[in-house]
Amino acid sequence: MAKSSPPTRLALRILIGVAAFILLLACAAWLWLRQSLPVLDGVLDTGVLRAPATIHRDAQGIALIESEDRNSTAYALGFLHAQERYFQMDLLRRNSAGELSELVGAAALKHDREVRLHQFRKRAERNVAALPQAQRLLLESYVDGVNFGLQQLAAKPWEYALLGQEPEPWTSADSLLTIFSMYLTLQSPIGKFELRDTALADLLPRDLYEFYFPLGGSWDAPLIGEVRGPVTMPETSIASLLEPGDPIAYQVMESDDKIYGSNNWVVGGALTEHGGAILADDMHLGLNVPNIWYRAGWNLPGTGRTMRGATLPGGPIAVVGSNGLVAWGFTNTAGDWGDLIPLELSEDGRQYLTPDGWRDFDIERETIAVKGAAAETLEVRKTIWGPVVAENHRGVPLAYRWIAHDIRGSNLNLLRLETVTTASEALDLGPSLGIPHQNLVVGDSEGHIGWTVGGAIPRRVGLDGSRSVSWADGTAHWDGYLTLEEQPRVYDPPSHRIWTANARTMDGEFLRVMGNHGYALGARQQQIRDDLFARDRFDEQALLDIQLDDRAVFLQRWQEHLLTLLDGRQNYRDVREQVRDWGGRAGADSVGYRIVRNYRMKFMEITTAPILTYMRRYQPDFSFGPLKRQFEYALWEMAQHEPAHLLNPDFESWRALKLSALDEVLAEMAADGRPLHEQTWGVENTARIQHPLGRAVAAVNWLTAMPADQLSGDTHMPRFQSPTHGASERMVVAPGRENRAIFHMATGQSAHPLSPFFDRGHGDWVEGNPSPLSEGESRYVLRLR
Repeated sequence: MAKSSPPTRLALRILIGVAAFILLLACAAWLWLRQSLPVLDGVLDTGVLRAPATIHRDAQGIALIESEDRNSTAYALGFLHAQERYFQMDLLRRNSAGELSELVGAAALKHDREVRLHQFRKRAERNVAALPQAQRLLLESYVDGVNFGLQQLAAKPWEYALLGQEPEPWTSADSLLTIFSMYLTLQSPIGKFELRDTALADLLPRDLYEFYFPLGGSWDAPLIGEVRGPVTMPETSIASLLEPGDPIAYQVMESDDKIYGSNNWVVGGALTEHGGAILADDMHLGLNVPNIWYRAGWNLPGTGRTMRGATLPGGPIAVVGSNGLVAWGFTNTAGDWGDLIPLELSEDGRQYLTPDGWRDFDIERETIAVKGAAAETLEVRKTIWGPVVAENHRGVPLAYRWIAHDIRGSNLNLLRLETVTTASEALDLGPSLGIPHQNLVVGDSEGHIGWTVGGAIPRRVGLDGSRSVSWADGTAHWDGYLTLEEQPRVYDPPSHRIWTANARTMDGEFLRVMGNHGYALGARQQQIRDDLFARDRFDEQALLDIQLDDRAVFLQRWQEHLLTLLDGRQNYRDVREQVRDWGGRAGADSVGYRIVRNYRMKFMEITTAPILTYMRRYQPDFSFGPLKRQFEYALWEMAQHEPAHLLNPDFESWRALKLSALDEVLAEMAADGRPLHEQTWGVENTARIQHPLGRAVAAVNWLTAMPADQLSGDTHMPRFQSPTHGASERMVVAPGRENRAIFHMATGQSAHPLSPFFDRGHGDWVEGNPSPLSEGESRYVLRLR
């Protein structure tokens, strides 16, 4: 046998050396990461607890806390949050405080400038001081637990080492900042819907505005009220909006129901075997590693009952869950909880008109620290109504009157849901809850069910909130908040069913006081309602089946429309076959669903482009964004009746427009080189669930990203799903029967990639397998003394 030549032996040595170095590096990284793993077992002396607390965790990391003192359970929960999720908590507080740049650098400056106008840190400190003593003491216990948990890590959380930063201690105000962070997720800090809608109503011819932007229609499914009538075909030509030679602007459309929202519903005892209510809740949010929620339970001292549900790391509260007698869940209302006020300025612009005459702006300066750069100073102009946050389409400065700015806007009254014993008692708490306004849906062990708005509702005088109007003469103003008796409410309806999904829930006076900040189209809500009325008896699995319903009911008529368009067109024969055999659902394996869905979106983009072009003449950055939720009624009328005066002038006929929309969709699908039969919905709807730092440092994704699963479901159906948004949790629970309850959560309990439960349970979320809400057999026991 011939001997290896010297160069070959040298290359082999180099290869072995490189492999050894990589292995050594991997071992060093593993050992480094292990240092920041949470403490799972043993005994820790805290030096502060009035009563000891024991933390049990099962194989999935679901925590159960036991103690004879409620403040001690809060301490233990803070300990858990810090050990498993401290970096996530830090991002939440910095997000609403406008302090992200201090952690990650100038990339976050734009966000910090916009958010710092609201001075949420100062508001959080004010709100903490206003808490009842018992809540303040419980919060202080939670904060002590957080900081103890952080100290007990052998090394700081790995994210800080990657950023070259040190974690700062937690404070009581930081916990209120996590609530403000949810405001920024669920409501607009600049009243974006009102800003856009006021501009459209002011600038567009009235008949075009009412046609393209109606208040609702046949897809509505309110709890109280009727659906609205069909839209009226306008007389004004769409071409009249354009100047000769104007190039038409096109904006790629995302789904018109891709919103931060949720589904929930409850059935009364008359529809269940055991006579108790069963509640379902799935909150739709951005999907990241780790999940926004942390699963935990704790005994309620003196009651013999246990609280179980989803907590938000940063606070001592179960956001949704069951206390053994009452279960509750939330969806975003999409109501109107803030008003933009156009200011009347003096000639020099230094004063604004109020009911008491001219007044100087209050000027405050905020310092924004920036990692690796000089700090910035931001000037905040404040009025008696709120800060100046934007300008309207005519360049007039706008002040924002927003409930988030008030003491009523943020508090810990969600804690009181732990101790309610009936659904009616839970509904009574609605006006006192200091949270971004939610559809609060409840059910109790006796079978009673109900709905109300969770959050304070302003009493508007002289305005309905739908348009930006001046408050300078005192005619328009807020006169406090609605009382409990005035709060919208539904209790034990005759159907024994309640449902919400970010669409309009009310009519009449209740709708007037709630207002409209961009209700969802209603197709998702309607499908849930119809699923509920399709059967007379329910158990937990039946409600999970509704949560997983991915039937494409909304797109059925668009599929039929596309089949008709392609009749007899031999060059589209393969496309037509895929559309014909689409399966009638948003299945990951369906090519036809992807074609139908994206054809409608492209049709929307092309037909509304002249309006976008017109609006950008007055407001160059105008965007329909996610606030286009009622376009469907106009789209369908145009698709069916092909009105010549509404045809986009870039096209010679409606048939040419429709085929062009389809061709663009097919071209985009073919861009990756796959043949048509492989271009399934799952190829487009592939999960991208990553750690926030993974967007900047790709190597982070190697250890932390969830699998790139191809996902069934879409936005206009109960199984709301996109690559980056979806059901952050799914819960189905009958209070008092938590042992039969179901809970899904994307990702896992821990943010640490070496944790034994980093991604445990994620597969159940992907596949829809029933998994328990209650913790299983205790695998880890930690005692805090």
